[in-house]
Amino acid sequence: MRLVSHSLPGRLPTWGAFLVTATLLFTAQALPARELPDFTGLVDQYGPAVVNISTTSSSKAKGSFRLPPGAIPGIPEDSPFNDFFRRFFDEEGNPEEGGDEGEEGDLPGLSPRATSLGSGFILSADGYIVTNHHVIDGAEEIIVRLNDRRELQAKLVGSDERSDVALLKVEAKDLPVVRIGSSQHLKVGEWVLAIGSPFGFDHSATAGIVSAKGRSLPEGNNNYVPFIQTDVAINPGNSGGPLFNLEGEVVGVNAQIFSRTGGFMGLSFTIPIDMAMNVIAQLKDKGKVSRGWLGVLIQDVTGDLAESFGMSKPQGALIAKIFDGPAKTAGFKIGDVVVQFNGQDIVYSSELPPIVGSTPVGNTVDVKLIRDGKETVLKLTVGELPADEELATTTRTGTGKSVEQSKRLGLAVTELTSDERKMLDVAEGGVLVKKVSPGAADTAGIRNGDVLLMVNGQRVNDVPHFTSLVDALKPGQSVPVLISRRGAPTFLVVKVPQS
Repeated sequence: MRLVSHSLPGRLPTWGAFLVTATLLFTAQALPARELPDFTGLVDQYGPAVVNISTTSSSKAKGSFRLPPGAIPGIPEDSPFNDFFRRFFDEEGNPEEGGDEGEEGDLPGLSPRATSLGSGFILSADGYIVTNHHVIDGAEEIIVRLNDRRELQAKLVGSDERSDVALLKVEAKDLPVVRIGSSQHLKVGEWVLAIGSPFGFDHSATAGIVSAKGRSLPEGNNNYVPFIQTDVAINPGNSGGPLFNLEGEVVGVNAQIFSRTGGFMGLSFTIPIDMAMNVIAQLKDKGKVSRGWLGVLIQDVTGDLAESFGMSKPQGALIAKIFDGPAKTAGFKIGDVVVQFNGQDIVYSSELPPIVGSTPVGNTVDVKLIRDGKETVLKLTVGELPADEELATTTRTGTGKSVEQSKRLGLAVTELTSDERKMLDVAEGGVLVKKVSPGAADTAGIRNGDVLLMVNGQRVNDVPHFTSLVDALKPGQSVPVLISRRGAPTFLVVKVPQS
Protein backbone atom coordinates (compact mmCIF):
# COMPACT_ATOMS: atom_id res chain seq x y z
CA MET A 1 0.00 0.00 0.00
CA ARG A 2 1.32 3.44 -0.93
CA LEU A 3 0.39 6.85 0.45
CA VAL A 4 -0.30 9.52 -2.16
CA SER A 5 0.37 13.20 -1.42
CA HIS A 6 -2.05 15.50 -3.28
CA SER A 7 0.12 18.55 -2.50
CA LEU A 8 3.32 17.14 -3.98
CA PRO A 9 3.95 15.81 -7.53
CA GLY A 10 4.60 12.12 -8.11
CA ARG A 11 4.41 9.29 -5.61
CA LEU A 12 6.44 8.67 -2.46
CA PRO A 13 7.04 5.47 -0.49
CA THR A 14 5.41 5.23 2.89
CA TRP A 15 8.57 6.20 4.78
CA GLY A 16 9.07 9.18 2.43
CA ALA A 17 5.57 10.49 3.07
CA PHE A 18 6.20 10.08 6.79
CA LEU A 19 9.40 12.15 6.59
CA VAL A 20 7.66 14.94 4.62
CA THR A 21 4.79 15.05 7.10
CA ALA A 22 7.14 15.08 10.07
CA THR A 23 9.22 17.87 8.52
CA LEU A 24 6.14 20.02 7.88
CA LEU A 25 4.90 19.51 11.44
CA PHE A 26 8.31 20.35 12.88
CA THR A 27 8.59 23.50 10.73
CA ALA A 28 5.11 24.69 11.74
CA GLN A 29 5.94 24.21 15.42
CA ALA A 30 9.30 25.93 15.05
CA LEU A 31 7.80 29.14 13.60
CA PRO A 32 7.04 31.71 16.32
CA ALA A 33 3.33 32.25 16.85
CA ARG A 34 2.19 35.88 16.51
CA GLU A 35 -0.67 36.66 18.83
CA LEU A 36 -3.18 39.46 18.55
CA PRO A 37 -2.90 42.12 21.25
CA ASP A 38 -4.82 41.65 24.48
CA PHE A 39 -6.63 44.85 25.53
CA THR A 40 -8.30 43.46 28.66
CA GLY A 41 -5.81 44.96 31.10
CA LEU A 42 -5.97 48.34 29.40
CA VAL A 43 -9.80 48.41 29.52
CA ASP A 44 -9.83 47.34 33.17
CA GLN A 45 -7.33 50.00 34.20
CA TYR A 46 -8.38 53.01 32.14
CA GLY A 47 -11.99 52.24 31.15
CA PRO A 48 -13.34 53.84 34.37
CA ALA A 49 -11.79 57.17 33.30
CA VAL A 50 -13.97 57.27 30.16
CA VAL A 51 -17.30 59.04 30.64
CA ASN A 52 -20.62 59.42 28.91
CA ILE A 53 -21.68 63.00 28.14
CA SER A 54 -25.25 64.12 27.47
CA THR A 55 -26.39 67.67 26.85
CA THR A 56 -29.70 69.49 26.95
CA SER A 57 -30.50 72.72 25.20
CA SER A 58 -33.47 74.83 24.18
CA SER A 59 -32.97 75.69 20.56
CA LYS A 60 -34.64 75.70 17.22
CA ALA A 61 -35.28 72.21 16.01
CA LYS A 62 -33.15 71.35 13.03
CA GLY A 63 -35.97 69.85 11.05
CA SER A 64 -35.46 67.15 8.50
CA PHE A 65 -33.26 68.87 5.93
CA ARG A 66 -31.39 67.27 3.05
CA LEU A 67 -29.70 68.76 0.04
CA PRO A 68 -31.62 67.70 -3.06
CA PRO A 69 -29.73 65.55 -5.59
CA GLY A 70 -27.45 67.67 -7.75
CA ALA A 71 -27.70 70.68 -5.44
CA ILE A 72 -23.92 71.09 -5.43
CA PRO A 73 -22.73 72.05 -8.94
CA GLY A 74 -20.27 69.59 -10.42
CA ILE A 75 -20.84 66.92 -7.76
CA PRO A 76 -22.68 63.83 -9.08
CA GLU A 77 -25.65 62.54 -7.12
CA ASP A 78 -23.86 59.31 -6.20
CA SER A 79 -20.58 61.00 -5.23
CA PRO A 80 -19.33 60.19 -1.71
CA PHE A 81 -18.62 63.90 -1.26
CA ASN A 82 -22.36 64.47 -0.85
CA ASP A 83 -22.02 62.69 2.51
CA PHE A 84 -18.45 63.72 3.24
CA PHE A 85 -17.29 63.69 6.81
CA ARG A 86 -20.45 63.74 8.87
CA ARG A 87 -20.04 64.82 12.44
CA PHE A 88 -20.93 62.16 14.94
CA PHE A 89 -24.20 63.94 15.53
CA ASP A 90 -26.85 63.85 12.85
CA GLU A 91 -26.39 66.87 10.61
CA GLU A 92 -29.30 65.91 8.40
CA GLY A 93 -31.71 66.90 11.12
CA ASN A 94 -32.83 63.40 12.10
CA PRO A 95 -33.22 63.06 15.90
CA GLU A 96 -30.41 61.34 17.81
CA GLU A 97 -30.88 58.21 19.87
CA GLY A 98 -32.59 59.25 23.07
CA GLY A 99 -33.33 62.71 21.70
CA ASP A 100 -36.50 64.56 22.60
CA GLU A 101 -38.38 65.85 19.61
CA GLY A 102 -40.55 68.14 21.70
CA GLU A 103 -44.00 67.72 23.12
CA GLU A 104 -47.43 68.71 22.03
CA GLY A 105 -48.07 72.36 22.79
CA ASP A 106 -44.47 73.49 22.23
CA LEU A 107 -43.91 76.62 20.20
CA PRO A 108 -43.56 75.83 16.47
CA GLY A 109 -39.96 75.03 15.53
CA LEU A 110 -38.76 74.92 19.13
CA SER A 111 -37.61 71.93 21.13
CA PRO A 112 -37.32 72.61 24.86
CA ARG A 113 -35.19 69.49 25.40
CA ALA A 114 -33.01 69.00 22.36
CA THR A 115 -30.50 66.37 23.53
CA SER A 116 -27.27 64.95 22.19
CA LEU A 117 -24.86 62.27 23.29
CA GLY A 118 -21.10 61.88 23.30
CA SER A 119 -18.06 60.67 25.20
CA GLY A 120 -15.14 62.13 27.07
CA PHE A 121 -12.25 61.21 29.37
CA ILE A 122 -11.11 62.39 32.79
CA LEU A 123 -7.87 64.34 32.65
CA SER A 124 -7.35 65.01 36.36
CA ALA A 125 -8.58 63.57 39.65
CA ASP A 126 -10.21 66.89 40.57
CA GLY A 127 -12.63 66.73 37.64
CA TYR A 128 -11.24 68.18 34.40
CA ILE A 129 -12.74 66.32 31.41
CA VAL A 130 -11.90 66.46 27.70
CA THR A 131 -14.46 66.07 24.90
CA ASN A 132 -15.29 67.50 21.46
CA HIS A 133 -16.54 71.02 20.84
CA HIS A 134 -19.42 69.71 18.73
CA VAL A 135 -20.58 67.47 21.61
CA ILE A 136 -21.33 70.43 23.87
CA ASP A 137 -21.88 73.19 21.29
CA GLY A 138 -24.94 75.23 22.26
CA ALA A 139 -25.63 73.15 25.38
CA GLU A 140 -27.42 74.74 28.33
CA GLU A 141 -26.88 71.73 30.58
CA ILE A 142 -24.07 69.16 30.44
CA ILE A 143 -24.36 65.90 32.37
CA VAL A 144 -21.38 63.58 32.85
CA ARG A 145 -22.11 59.95 33.72
CA LEU A 146 -19.24 58.07 35.34
CA ASN A 147 -18.39 54.40 35.18
CA ASP A 148 -19.90 53.87 38.65
CA ARG A 149 -23.21 55.34 37.35
CA ARG A 150 -22.86 58.64 39.20
CA GLU A 151 -24.20 61.62 37.25
CA LEU A 152 -22.51 65.00 37.71
CA GLN A 153 -23.34 68.37 36.23
CA ALA A 154 -20.40 69.81 34.33
CA LYS A 155 -19.31 73.38 33.75
CA LEU A 156 -17.80 74.42 30.41
CA VAL A 157 -14.28 75.77 31.00
CA GLY A 158 -13.65 76.57 27.35
CA SER A 159 -14.22 75.30 23.82
CA ASP A 160 -12.40 75.68 20.51
CA GLU A 161 -14.36 75.13 17.31
CA ARG A 162 -11.38 75.05 14.95
CA SER A 163 -9.75 72.09 16.69
CA ASP A 164 -13.08 70.61 17.91
CA VAL A 165 -11.77 70.35 21.48
CA ALA A 166 -13.63 71.31 24.67
CA LEU A 167 -12.68 71.26 28.36
CA LEU A 168 -15.26 70.57 31.10
CA LYS A 169 -15.08 70.61 34.91
CA VAL A 170 -17.10 68.61 37.43
CA GLU A 171 -16.98 69.01 41.21
CA ALA A 172 -15.52 65.74 42.46
CA LYS A 173 -12.39 64.28 44.04
CA ASP A 174 -10.22 61.20 43.55
CA LEU A 175 -11.63 60.44 40.11
CA PRO A 176 -9.96 57.79 37.91
CA VAL A 177 -7.78 59.41 35.24
CA VAL A 178 -6.22 58.48 31.90
CA ARG A 179 -2.52 58.60 31.12
CA ILE A 180 -1.55 61.06 28.37
CA GLY A 181 0.88 59.85 25.70
CA SER A 182 2.28 61.45 22.54
CA SER A 183 0.75 61.22 19.08
CA GLN A 184 4.07 62.25 17.55
CA HIS A 185 5.51 58.77 18.11
CA LEU A 186 2.54 56.89 16.63
CA LYS A 187 3.35 54.72 13.63
CA VAL A 188 1.13 53.63 10.77
CA GLY A 189 0.10 50.02 11.38
CA GLU A 190 0.22 50.37 15.17
CA TRP A 191 -2.66 48.89 17.19
CA VAL A 192 -5.00 51.36 18.92
CA LEU A 193 -8.16 51.09 21.03
CA ALA A 194 -11.17 53.39 21.39
CA ILE A 195 -13.55 53.46 24.36
CA GLY A 196 -16.80 55.41 24.23
CA SER A 197 -20.58 55.36 24.08
CA PRO A 198 -21.63 54.56 20.50
CA PHE A 199 -25.40 54.93 20.15
CA GLY A 200 -25.53 55.31 23.94
CA PHE A 201 -23.96 51.93 24.73
CA ASP A 202 -21.63 53.02 27.53
CA HIS A 203 -18.01 51.88 27.74
CA SER A 204 -17.86 50.05 24.42
CA ALA A 205 -14.33 49.15 23.33
CA THR A 206 -13.30 48.83 19.67
CA ALA A 207 -9.83 48.20 18.26
CA GLY A 208 -7.95 48.66 14.99
CA ILE A 209 -4.76 50.10 13.57
CA VAL A 210 -3.46 53.51 12.61
CA SER A 211 -4.16 53.84 8.89
CA ALA A 212 -2.40 57.17 8.24
CA LYS A 213 -1.16 60.30 9.97
CA GLY A 214 -1.38 63.99 9.17
CA ARG A 215 -4.65 63.72 7.28
CA SER A 216 -6.17 67.02 6.17
CA LEU A 217 -9.93 66.89 5.79
CA PRO A 218 -11.54 68.86 2.94
CA GLU A 219 -12.68 71.83 5.01
CA GLY A 220 -10.85 74.58 3.14
CA ASN A 221 -7.64 76.37 4.03
CA ASN A 222 -8.81 76.92 7.60
CA ASN A 223 -7.82 73.41 8.62
CA TYR A 224 -5.39 73.37 11.53
CA VAL A 225 -5.74 69.72 12.61
CA PRO A 226 -3.45 66.98 11.18
CA PHE A 227 -5.87 64.11 11.88
CA ILE A 228 -4.87 60.54 12.73
CA GLN A 229 -6.74 58.13 10.45
CA THR A 230 -7.66 54.69 11.84
CA ASP A 231 -9.91 51.75 11.01
CA VAL A 232 -11.22 51.60 14.58
CA ALA A 233 -15.01 51.22 14.59
CA ILE A 234 -16.37 54.64 15.61
CA ASN A 235 -20.06 55.58 15.58
CA PRO A 236 -22.37 58.38 16.79
CA GLY A 237 -21.75 58.76 20.53
CA ASN A 238 -18.01 58.00 20.32
CA SER A 239 -17.29 61.72 19.79
CA GLY A 240 -14.84 63.06 22.34
CA GLY A 241 -13.74 59.64 23.56
CA PRO A 242 -10.07 58.64 23.89
CA LEU A 243 -7.89 56.66 21.50
CA PHE A 244 -5.34 54.51 23.38
CA ASN A 245 -2.09 52.92 22.25
CA LEU A 246 -0.97 49.51 23.54
CA GLU A 247 0.80 51.16 26.46
CA GLY A 248 -2.53 52.46 27.75
CA GLU A 249 -1.69 56.07 26.85
CA VAL A 250 -4.21 58.41 25.24
CA VAL A 251 -2.87 59.41 21.82
CA GLY A 252 -5.93 61.15 20.40
CA VAL A 253 -9.49 62.43 20.77
CA ASN A 254 -11.97 60.70 18.44
CA ALA A 255 -13.72 63.29 16.32
CA GLN A 256 -15.00 62.40 12.84
CA ILE A 257 -15.82 59.59 10.42
CA PHE A 258 -16.15 59.14 6.68
CA SER A 259 -19.55 57.72 5.93
CA ARG A 260 -22.29 57.51 3.32
CA THR A 261 -24.79 56.28 5.88
CA GLY A 262 -23.86 58.11 9.10
CA GLY A 263 -22.43 54.90 10.59
CA PHE A 264 -18.93 53.45 10.56
CA MET A 265 -17.57 52.45 7.14
CA GLY A 266 -13.92 51.75 7.92
CA LEU A 267 -12.50 55.26 8.20
CA SER A 268 -12.35 57.29 11.40
CA PHE A 269 -10.38 60.40 12.30
CA THR A 270 -8.83 61.42 15.59
CA ILE A 271 -7.40 64.71 16.88
CA PRO A 272 -3.73 64.14 17.86
CA ILE A 273 -3.35 64.38 21.63
CA ASP A 274 -0.30 66.67 21.32
CA MET A 275 -2.44 69.29 19.61
CA ALA A 276 -5.42 68.66 21.90
CA MET A 277 -3.31 69.17 25.04
CA ASN A 278 -1.95 72.46 23.68
CA VAL A 279 -5.52 73.64 23.13
CA ILE A 280 -6.60 72.38 26.57
CA ALA A 281 -3.76 74.24 28.28
CA GLN A 282 -4.79 77.50 26.61
CA LEU A 283 -8.47 76.95 27.39
CA LYS A 284 -7.62 76.28 31.03
CA ASP A 285 -5.34 79.31 31.36
CA LYS A 286 -7.23 81.97 29.39
CA GLY A 287 -10.46 80.42 28.08
CA LYS A 288 -9.53 80.83 24.42
CA VAL A 289 -6.97 79.62 21.89
CA SER A 290 -4.38 81.69 20.01
CA ARG A 291 -2.95 80.34 16.74
CA GLY A 292 -0.26 81.41 14.36
CA TRP A 293 -1.42 82.95 11.07
CA LEU A 294 0.19 83.78 7.73
CA GLY A 295 -2.69 85.50 5.97
CA VAL A 296 -2.68 83.46 2.75
CA LEU A 297 -4.82 81.03 0.81
CA ILE A 298 -2.92 78.00 -0.47
CA GLN A 299 -3.34 75.02 -2.78
CA ASP A 300 -1.43 71.84 -3.54
CA VAL A 301 1.24 71.71 -6.23
CA THR A 302 0.41 69.22 -8.98
CA GLY A 303 2.90 67.74 -11.43
CA ASP A 304 1.83 70.16 -14.17
CA LEU A 305 2.08 73.15 -11.85
CA ALA A 306 5.53 72.04 -10.68
CA GLU A 307 6.69 71.90 -14.30
CA SER A 308 5.23 75.32 -15.07
CA PHE A 309 7.01 76.83 -12.05
CA GLY A 310 10.33 75.23 -13.01
CA MET A 311 10.34 72.80 -10.06
CA SER A 312 11.97 69.38 -10.26
CA LYS A 313 9.04 67.70 -8.44
CA PRO A 314 5.65 68.62 -6.97
CA GLN A 315 5.98 69.77 -3.37
CA GLY A 316 5.04 72.58 -1.05
CA ALA A 317 2.10 74.96 -0.63
CA LEU A 318 1.30 77.28 -3.54
CA ILE A 319 0.11 80.74 -2.50
CA ALA A 320 -3.03 81.68 -4.43
CA LYS A 321 -4.11 84.76 -2.44
CA ILE A 322 -2.55 87.11 0.10
CA PHE A 323 -4.51 89.11 2.70
CA ASP A 324 -3.32 92.09 4.70
CA GLY A 325 -1.25 90.23 7.27
CA PRO A 326 2.14 88.72 8.13
CA ALA A 327 2.84 87.20 4.71
CA LYS A 328 2.18 90.47 2.90
CA THR A 329 4.40 92.35 5.36
CA ALA A 330 7.18 89.78 4.88
CA GLY A 331 7.12 90.23 1.10
CA PHE A 332 5.34 87.08 -0.02
CA LYS A 333 3.93 87.07 -3.56
CA ILE A 334 1.13 85.20 -5.25
CA GLY A 335 2.69 82.24 -7.03
CA ASP A 336 5.33 81.62 -4.35
CA VAL A 337 5.61 77.98 -3.25
CA VAL A 338 6.39 77.45 0.44
CA VAL A 339 8.63 74.37 0.76
CA GLN A 340 9.91 74.83 4.32
CA PHE A 341 8.55 76.66 7.38
CA ASN A 342 10.65 77.19 10.49
CA GLY A 343 12.91 74.29 9.54
CA GLN A 344 10.07 71.85 8.77
CA ASP A 345 9.72 70.61 5.18
CA ILE A 346 6.36 71.10 3.48
CA VAL A 347 5.64 68.25 1.06
CA TYR A 348 1.85 68.67 0.84
CA SER A 349 0.03 71.98 1.20
CA SER A 350 -2.11 70.47 4.00
CA GLU A 351 1.00 70.26 6.21
CA LEU A 352 1.47 74.03 6.37
CA PRO A 353 -1.60 75.22 8.37
CA PRO A 354 -1.01 72.92 11.39
CA ILE A 355 2.66 73.91 11.55
CA VAL A 356 1.85 77.62 11.34
CA GLY A 357 -1.03 77.28 13.79
CA SER A 358 1.19 75.65 16.43
CA THR A 359 3.91 78.32 16.09
CA PRO A 360 3.74 80.88 18.94
CA VAL A 361 2.35 84.24 17.90
CA GLY A 362 5.12 86.84 17.59
CA ASN A 363 7.89 84.38 16.76
CA THR A 364 10.08 85.29 13.78
CA VAL A 365 10.83 82.30 11.56
CA ASP A 366 12.59 81.47 8.29
CA VAL A 367 10.37 80.50 5.39
CA LYS A 368 11.96 78.83 2.37
CA LEU A 369 10.04 79.20 -0.87
CA ILE A 370 10.35 78.73 -4.61
CA ARG A 371 9.99 81.96 -6.62
CA ASP A 372 10.59 82.10 -10.37
CA GLY A 373 12.16 78.65 -10.20
CA LYS A 374 14.72 79.63 -7.54
CA GLU A 375 14.89 79.06 -3.80
CA THR A 376 14.70 82.08 -1.54
CA VAL A 377 14.33 82.55 2.22
CA LEU A 378 12.16 85.22 3.86
CA LYS A 379 11.91 86.26 7.50
CA LEU A 380 8.33 86.24 8.79
CA THR A 381 6.84 87.28 12.13
CA VAL A 382 3.88 85.01 12.86
CA GLY A 383 0.61 86.84 13.47
CA GLU A 384 -2.47 85.72 15.41
CA LEU A 385 -5.28 84.02 13.55
CA PRO A 386 -8.23 86.47 13.57
CA ALA A 387 -11.53 85.44 15.05
CA ASP A 388 -13.27 86.68 11.90
CA GLU A 389 -11.32 85.82 8.78
CA GLU A 390 -13.70 87.42 6.32
CA LEU A 391 -11.48 90.25 5.15
CA ALA A 392 -13.05 93.31 3.59
CA THR A 393 -12.18 93.98 -0.02
CA THR A 394 -12.31 97.18 -1.98
CA THR A 395 -13.86 97.51 -5.41
CA ARG A 396 -13.19 99.68 -8.38
CA THR A 397 -15.44 100.56 -11.25
CA GLY A 398 -15.09 98.38 -14.32
CA THR A 399 -14.94 100.02 -17.73
CA GLY A 400 -17.38 97.61 -19.29
CA LYS A 401 -15.34 97.26 -22.50
CA SER A 402 -16.50 94.94 -25.23
CA VAL A 403 -15.53 91.29 -25.43
CA GLU A 404 -12.11 90.53 -26.93
CA GLN A 405 -11.23 87.16 -28.44
CA SER A 406 -8.01 85.25 -27.77
CA LYS A 407 -7.89 82.65 -30.51
CA ARG A 408 -4.51 81.41 -29.32
CA LEU A 409 -5.97 80.04 -26.07
CA GLY A 410 -9.55 79.61 -27.27
CA LEU A 411 -11.40 82.05 -25.04
CA ALA A 412 -13.08 85.46 -24.99
CA VAL A 413 -12.58 87.95 -22.13
CA THR A 414 -13.96 91.31 -21.05
CA GLU A 415 -13.48 93.90 -18.30
CA LEU A 416 -15.32 93.51 -15.00
CA THR A 417 -17.96 95.95 -13.85
CA SER A 418 -18.02 97.17 -10.25
CA ASP A 419 -21.02 94.92 -9.51
CA GLU A 420 -19.19 91.92 -10.93
CA ARG A 421 -16.17 92.70 -8.77
CA LYS A 422 -18.33 92.75 -5.65
CA MET A 423 -20.12 89.55 -6.62
CA LEU A 424 -16.92 87.70 -7.62
CA ASP A 425 -14.77 89.13 -4.79
CA VAL A 426 -12.12 90.64 -7.08
CA ALA A 427 -10.60 93.85 -5.73
CA GLU A 428 -8.59 94.98 -8.72
CA GLY A 429 -7.19 93.83 -12.06
CA GLY A 430 -8.22 90.69 -13.87
CA VAL A 431 -10.49 90.00 -16.83
CA LEU A 432 -13.75 88.08 -16.97
CA VAL A 433 -14.02 84.96 -19.14
CA LYS A 434 -17.15 85.25 -21.27
CA LYS A 435 -16.70 82.26 -23.60
CA VAL A 436 -14.45 79.20 -23.75
CA SER A 437 -14.02 77.35 -27.05
CA PRO A 438 -12.27 74.02 -27.61
CA GLY A 439 -8.57 74.65 -27.13
CA ALA A 440 -5.83 75.25 -24.58
CA ALA A 441 -7.97 77.15 -22.06
CA ASP A 442 -10.73 74.54 -22.15
CA THR A 443 -8.22 71.71 -21.67
CA ALA A 444 -6.70 73.53 -18.69
CA GLY A 445 -10.09 73.73 -16.99
CA ILE A 446 -10.90 77.42 -17.47
CA ARG A 447 -14.66 78.01 -17.54
CA ASN A 448 -17.14 80.76 -18.33
CA GLY A 449 -17.40 83.17 -15.41
CA ASP A 450 -13.82 82.65 -14.22
CA VAL A 451 -11.68 85.72 -13.61
CA LEU A 452 -8.14 85.55 -15.00
CA LEU A 453 -5.85 87.25 -12.47
CA MET A 454 -2.32 86.20 -13.47
CA VAL A 455 -0.63 84.74 -16.53
CA ASN A 456 2.86 83.24 -16.23
CA GLY A 457 3.58 85.12 -13.01
CA GLN A 458 2.34 88.50 -14.30
CA ARG A 459 -0.75 90.21 -12.88
CA VAL A 460 -3.43 90.95 -15.45
CA ASN A 461 -4.38 94.65 -15.39
CA ASP A 462 -7.00 94.78 -18.13
CA VAL A 463 -7.97 93.24 -21.47
CA PRO A 464 -5.17 94.83 -23.57
CA HIS A 465 -2.61 93.76 -20.96
CA PHE A 466 -4.00 90.22 -20.97
CA THR A 467 -3.71 90.10 -24.76
CA SER A 468 -0.10 91.24 -24.65
CA LEU A 469 0.77 88.62 -22.01
CA VAL A 470 -0.78 85.84 -24.11
CA ASP A 471 1.00 87.04 -27.27
CA ALA A 472 4.34 86.86 -25.43
CA LEU A 473 3.94 83.17 -24.58
CA LYS A 474 6.16 80.69 -26.42
CA PRO A 475 4.64 77.84 -28.47
CA GLY A 476 4.53 74.59 -26.48
CA GLN A 477 5.18 76.41 -23.19
CA SER A 478 3.32 75.30 -20.04
CA VAL A 479 2.40 78.38 -18.02
CA PRO A 480 0.65 78.85 -14.65
CA VAL A 481 -2.58 80.85 -14.80
CA LEU A 482 -4.27 82.15 -11.65
CA ILE A 483 -8.06 82.25 -11.83
CA SER A 484 -10.74 83.21 -9.35
CA ARG A 485 -13.86 81.03 -9.43
CA ARG A 486 -16.74 82.18 -7.24
CA GLY A 487 -14.24 84.05 -5.07
CA ALA A 488 -11.84 81.11 -4.66
CA PRO A 489 -8.38 81.61 -6.25
CA THR A 490 -6.83 78.58 -7.98
CA PHE A 491 -3.79 78.02 -10.17
CA LEU A 492 -4.24 76.08 -13.42
CA VAL A 493 -1.70 75.13 -16.10
CA VAL A 494 -2.25 76.17 -19.72
CA LYS A 495 -0.18 74.51 -22.44
CA VAL A 496 0.32 76.99 -25.28
CA PRO A 497 -0.41 75.48 -28.73
CA GLN A 498 2.51 74.94 -31.07
CA SER A 499 0.86 77.05 -33.72
